[in-house]
Amino acid sequence: MKTLSSLLLLLSFSTSAFAFNQAKLMDAWVSVVMIRGYTDNGSLAYGSGVIIGENEVVTNCHVLRKTKKPWVSQGEYSFSITSVKADTWKDLCLLTVFNLNRTPVPIGNSNDLIKGQELAGIGHSNGAPVPLTTGGYVISTYDMREGGRIILSSAKFRLGASGSGLFDMQGNLVGINTFKTTGYGSYYSVPAEWIHDVRKQPATNNFPIQGKALWEEDEDKKPFFLKIAIPKVKENWQELLGITTSWVEQEANNTEAWFEFGYANEMLKNYQLALDAYQTSISKDSNNSDALFRSGVIENLQGHNEEAILIHAALEKMNPARADELKELISMQ
Repeated sequence: MKTLSSLLLLLSFSTSAFAFNQAKLMDAWVSVVMIRGYTDNGSLAYGSGVIIGENEVVTNCHVLRKTKKPWVSQGEYSFSITSVKADTWKDLCLLTVFNLNRTPVPIGNSNDLIKGQELAGIGHSNGAPVPLTTGGYVISTYDMREGGRIILSSAKFRLGASGSGLFDMQGNLVGINTFKTTGYGSYYSVPAEWIHDVRKQPATNNFPIQGKALWEEDEDKKPFFLKIAIPKVKENWQELLGITTSWVEQEANNTEAWFEFGYANEMLKNYQLALDAYQTSISKDSNNSDALFRSGVIENLQGHNEEAILIHAALEKMNPARADELKELISMQ
């Protein structure tokens, strides 16, 4: 975890194709607030939020489950909450805050993100009094039937950062940091554009907020991208193959479904099936650099040096970090 100034110093030496705007990232940092409230037993519950409109703060609804009288704070200042609009399944709550008078950040769109794109997670991890910043990048995005994409990123967040912001390098809020797979360190954010739908919900001042979130569904009801998390970490490739087979059958146009199906086959050494799946994945999304990278790995493993070099050249334009990984593998042969 870093303060914003440390992150900006790090980013100034980045070789990524995604430029960053220092002033707008500073605005993003200033937009992050704490959500606090006392529980029935007198302990202090806390989370994070982001200022997204005039006297408006967005946070996760699960941050508001244990307190009847939450408030917003920033530095030495505290602000009362007058009402809330909630969509508990999306785990987004929109707070109206009295006399906040802070500049909001622009709301971006998860559909504009591509793999490898740099991001910054900014929140009050571990209850830190000032926002902490974590640099990262887009690992994957997953289409949701409600529109938008759940974002899997490498930008870590900890207890206290639920409801915090995930920003692109132009300071646009692209996601709300929401949950991670328990014990496995995969960090997920719900799409920021869902905020527009939450604004249409009725306002109330009843706390605490109760209701199941999408990531808390029973295992058989979870989205496929969550069903694969534990089998991947445990390297249970046969189970992964079973889940991803169903995934591509039910979502035949989903680039991530085909990528994960290919990965399961690759781990089971079904190389031709894997290559075919990766090609299908790329056909659904030409920016799927993971599918291209894994194709290069297989071609290199099978001694197809020319094919691997061609893939490396394509990756250099799409995802330089992945290109470097493949280059190292090719040079080792």
